[in-house]
Amino acid sequence: MHYLTIFIAALILSVLATGGVLAYLRHKAILDHPNERSSHSIPTPRGGGIGMLFVILPALIAINFFWENPLTIAPFALAGALVLALLSWLDDLRDLGAGVRFAVQFICVGLCVFFLPPSETGYIGGFMPLWLEKILLVLGWVWFINLFNFMDGIDGISGVEIASIGAGLALFGFVLHLGDSFILTALVLCASALGFLKWNWHPAKVFMGDVGSIPIGFLLGWMLILLAGQGFVLIAVLIALYYMVDATFTLIKRLLRGEKVWQAHREHFYQQATQKGLRHDQVALRILALNVVLIASAWVAYDVTLLGGLALAILSVTVLLFHFKKGSQNDV
Repeated sequence: MHYLTIFIAALILSVLATGGVLAYLRHKAILDHPNERSSHSIPTPRGGGIGMLFVILPALIAINFFWENPLTIAPFALAGALVLALLSWLDDLRDLGAGVRFAVQFICVGLCVFFLPPSETGYIGGFMPLWLEKILLVLGWVWFINLFNFMDGIDGISGVEIASIGAGLALFGFVLHLGDSFILTALVLCASALGFLKWNWHPAKVFMGDVGSIPIGFLLGWMLILLAGQGFVLIAVLIALYYMVDATFTLIKRLLRGEKVWQAHREHFYQQATQKGLRHDQVALRILALNVVLIASAWVAYDVTLLGGLALAILSVTVLLFHFKKGSQNDV
């Protein structure tokens, strides 16, 4: 019962907090103005992710400091999220430059990984020395933070992704007996994202901004690493697979063309879909449906057949990417 109570409380508080933040952003005229790389056409308040953080950070502090069995490296992860939130808020107000952003991200992630205890199964499968595994964890975690930020380009997309990953983490946390702290942290992330979607669903009244996508991407990366460290690497990958594939394929394509990959663009598969006729909400709902399939794929891989679950995940992501690339002028 306490799961449901905390979920509903986080959902309601997120709706209220984001609404309050929206009023402040409007008052201060903190707006995202459209440009040639934007997927919106009117100036829209940016920084609504602060409302989510007003719920997430206090809740996670309570769960991990006043609950039994706090999550591994929780103090470092929560401190890192706070630092990244402050940095990203400054970056939302005035561009700090890619060098500053990456440096702080590597410091926050590096400290967390340094204090991450060894896992009996390994965090990436247990087939490499610990020092190499930790280097790869740092690189992978920083990449996940940034891909999460890169993918926040249309109304509703990141709220849907946070809620989906949070729900998947909570489900497997319960099934795999990973403890209350893990399950409640995942539920708070999920509920906060759903509350944010009240204001960010198409047509969005507010955007998440870097202040939301960067620290929340950091926290989701932490949770996925903890899941992988329990021996469930494939599950951790599958429930976040769509964002990973869309962002990584787009990055590789832009690298091969010699472009500056840290600059904003409109080449992600989901952006191509909106350019070819799909509305933002139609794209977000398709991603939600895919995420349900990916969670089911992870379940199949865990409980039925590994290859079957993996095949289902790869096939479903591939189908959606081709659909987005083709787009449709006729979908309603």
